[in-house]
Amino acid sequence: MPTVAVKLYSFLFKFTVKHRLQSRIGASPDEADPSGVTSRPEDGVAPANPTFSDGVATKDIHVDDPRASLSLRLFLPETALSGSDSKSRVRVNRDDSYGGYSPPAGRSGRRLPVLLQFHGGGFVSGSNNSVANDVFCRRIAKLCDVVVVAVGYRLAPENRYPAAFEDGVRALHWVGKQANLADWSRSQWKVGRDTMNDNFGASMVEPWLAAHGDPSRCVLLGVSCGANIADYVARRSVEAGKLLDPVKVVAQILMYPFFIGSVPTKSEIKLANSYFYDKAMCLLAWKLFLPEEEVNLDHPAANPLIPGRGPPLKCMPPTLTVVAEHDWMRDRAIAYSEELRKVNVDAPLLDYKDAVHEFATLDVLLKTPQAQACAEDIAIWVKKYISLRGHEFSY
Repeated sequence: MPTVAVKLYSFLFKFTVKHRLQSRIGASPDEADPSGVTSRPEDGVAPANPTFSDGVATKDIHVDDPRASLSLRLFLPETALSGSDSKSRVRVNRDDSYGGYSPPAGRSGRRLPVLLQFHGGGFVSGSNNSVANDVFCRRIAKLCDVVVVAVGYRLAPENRYPAAFEDGVRALHWVGKQANLADWSRSQWKVGRDTMNDNFGASMVEPWLAAHGDPSRCVLLGVSCGANIADYVARRSVEAGKLLDPVKVVAQILMYPFFIGSVPTKSEIKLANSYFYDKAMCLLAWKLFLPEEEVNLDHPAANPLIPGRGPPLKCMPPTLTVVAEHDWMRDRAIAYSEELRKVNVDAPLLDYKDAVHEFATLDVLLKTPQAQACAEDIAIWVKKYISLRGHEFSY
C-alpha cells in the first residue's frame, strides 16, 4: 500500500486540483493569450540553469510561429562535452555557464540522441519548466545520456484539442529544422560564408542541438496526458516517413497514459477513487480539453483501441509502457501494450507495485524508491534503440 505521506499528499492534491478544474469550466478562450497558455501561475517554476552544477545544463527556448509560440526547455548532460578521445575533449568546469557556446570544428564533443518529453497535468495544468518536470527530465537526461527537449504545449480550456497534439508535432518538426539548419551552416562555414541569421542578427541555429543532438536517434516520452501526445506524434511520424528526414523516431515511452473509453475496464471500476487523479477529475479534464461538440470518451485522443485509428499498429515504433498498481487508468494502457505485441512490436510493460499515477514524475514530492528504479529501467530499455553500439545495458 502507498505510504501515509503519499495518501496525505494525494488528498491535498485532489482537493486543490478539483477546485482549479471547476474554476476553469467557465473560462473563455477570448480571455486567453492568442499565442496560447503553456503554464499556470500556481505551478512552481524551476529557473533554467546553464551550469553543470548537477551534471545537466538547461536553457529555455521560445520558437515564434504564426499560429502560436512554442515553449521548449533543453536539458544537456555534461557527458555531451566529452569526445571519444582526450584530444577532442571539451573541458567545462561544473560551475561554468555553457550559454550559447558552440564548439569549433573537430572539438564538438559527443552527439547524443534527442528525447522529446511531454509533461502531464490532464491537458489543463503543468508545464515543461515546473519544478517536478525539471527534476524528472534531469534524471532522464543523465541516466539515458540524451539531450532532452521538454515541450511546453498549449493548455486547455483556452486551447482545446487538437492544439496540444499539434504542438507535439511542431516540436518534432522543429528538431528536424534545426538539424537541417545546422548542416547548412556547417557547409557555409567550410566555404567561408556567414551562417544563417534572423532579422536581428541572431543565429537561427540552436547551438546545443547543432553541436550535440542526433535527430536520427529520436525518442518520444510522454507522462500521463503527455503520453497521449507522444503516441499521436509517433503516429504522425510513421505517416510522414522519410519526409521527416533527418529525424527518425526510434522508440517511444508511455508513462501511465491518460487513456479512457466509454466501456469501463476493471481498474476503472475498482480504482475509480484512486490516489491523485481519480476518475471524476479526469472526466472533468477531458470535458475541458475536447471541443464541446467532440466530447466523447471514445475520441481518438482518448481511446487508443478504437478501430480505424491509423496507421496500422504494426508500423508503430518500439513502445515501452509504464503503469502503476494503484492507477485506475492502468488496464487500458496494458491492453494497448498487448495489442502492439500481437503485431510484433517490441512493447514491454513495466508494472510498479505500491505505485500511484505520476509516481515517477512527482518524485520531488513523493520521494518513492520506485521513481529511481523506473528511470533506471527506462534507461536500460531505451539504450537498445539509441546506442550506436547496439544493445547497451550500462548507465
